[in-house]
Amino acid sequence: MTRYAAPIAALLALTGCSLDGDHSDLHQKMAAVEHKPKGQIDPIPTFTPYSPYVYSAAAQRSPFSRPVLESDQRLVGRKLDVAPDTNRQRELLEGYPFDALSMVGTLSRAGQLWALIDDGEGGIHRITVGNYLGKNHGRVVNASQSQLDVLEIVPDGTGGWIERPRALTLEEKDN
Repeated sequence: MTRYAAPIAALLALTGCSLDGDHSDLHQKMAAVEHKPKGQIDPIPTFTPYSPYVYSAAAQRSPFSRPVLESDQRLVGRKLDVAPDTNRQRELLEGYPFDALSMVGTLSRAGQLWALIDDGEGGIHRITVGNYLGKNHGRVVNASQSQLDVLEIVPDGTGGWIERPRALTLEEKDN
């Protein structure tokens, strides 16, 4: 008997709701909605097509790097034959800004000193004198146990190039 009680109670409740046949307020509301003026959908807006921006200052000095000081310029001097070698194959560490690189150690192998460079993205790379690093055509000119001397070729702002000395020093991390 209890098995049939729940369905019978639900049937009686539904029947009770349908006995009231006067739905005039619902019919009035539906009629009012149907007689309202129909709206119009706005047309799809027109957009101007995207035009890509061409960055034309790639060969100029980065505004985020250290400015070329006149003292550096006098030390190295402006040479007329200074220009980056655009025909040579770029090395892996030239894809990173100089400020993102750090020297984390050295190795000595077959009498040659190699510096270990952290690229800032978790990679450690081995370089020596003559290798290039940084985005400004930086060439390693001297290597010691605690420092790499790098000579960068940067635009001088007047259409020429100058050599700028930089250094990477060994960074020791506290544990």
